Amino acid sequence: MMLAADQGLADSSNVLVYTAMAVYSLAFLAYVAEWVFGGRSRVARTSASLDAEGGEADAATPAVTVRKNGATSVLERPRVVTRSAGPARPETPDGPGAAGGDERGDTYGRIAVALTTLAFLMHLGGVVTRAIAVERGPWGNMYEFSTAFSMVVTAAFLTLLLLRRNVRWLGLILVGTVLLDLGLATTVLYTETQQLVPALDSIWMWIHVPLAIICGGLLYLGAISSVLFLLKDRHEARLADGATPGRFSSSVLGRLPSSVSLDRFAYRINAAVFPLWTFTIVAGAIWAENAWGRYWDWDPKETWAFITWVAYACYLHARATVGWKGRKAAYLAVIGFICFLINYYGVNIFFDSLHSYGGV
Repeated sequence: MMLAADQGLADSSNVLVYTAMAVYSLAFLAYVAEWVFGGRSRVARTSASLDAEGGEADAATPAVTVRKNGATSVLERPRVVTRSAGPARPETPDGPGAAGGDERGDTYGRIAVALTTLAFLMHLGGVVTRAIAVERGPWGNMYEFSTAFSMVVTAAFLTLLLLRRNVRWLGLILVGTVLLDLGLATTVLYTETQQLVPALDSIWMWIHVPLAIICGGLLYLGAISSVLFLLKDRHEARLADGATPGRFSSSVLGRLPSSVSLDRFAYRINAAVFPLWTFTIVAGAIWAENAWGRYWDWDPKETWAFITWVAYACYLHARATVGWKGRKAAYLAVIGFICFLINYYGVNIFFDSLHSYGGV
């Protein structure tokens, strides 16, 4: 493989990535401050005050006074229930973020989002500069794929915030995993800038691989939501049974959106990404026929891409036909993303594959 066309630009790309990591670290600390010092959201206050009967009086709803036959009686205010195991599970209102409207916590949250945005711009600059340096798409090896993957994850998060979606609760976990991904990329997976072999010099390089990165980044958001749903659902179940929540459950899980919100968020993402993942596999098969003379050869990368597709197909099919919602569906979604991670890391590191052009 030939070296990069401009090593100076390649070095600049590395500097931008390292700088982005430093700013992401500051953003991570700001998210931690939001969770530690911020007030608790309405969801948290509602959840913490649930009694053994599974509900609480809604302070926003006044009591009703009824006069009948000369006697006066006061009806209790209706109760708000966060537990939603049955078909009548309601959606509890979600706060604007981990702080839930608390002024101090909201300030930390806004600082965290601003730092995340600044880090993303530097991250984007590092990926673009790398592409200019090698004069191709910046996803020719595991290092480049990883940096582009975490960039897409952050872009999706900021886009949802821009659309005024209530997703700031994702910030702490998301920035933490972005830092982990970039840390692995710059240490274990780093590869010098190189040109690709002629077999990969195709228009499909700009279709198949970017789609795989975009799908992976969005599926990751869905996987986070499914994991948090499992934790939140168990937390709500314990509250509904009259159990006293622990300190962690009260301070962390209590400030997440309701389980029904997390379940719906994960489903919408996974359902939207599934057609794109299907097209990604089809595009890869077309590219394989152009490069190697056959559409499918059960290469490890192809096999695990198909297994991932099957896992998410089962997830969507189970929800659509047998009405699986909640824990069973969440387990399927998590399994699907684990399959994606095996395809992402495991195949390149532990298997001999036709896709291993750039090493790790």
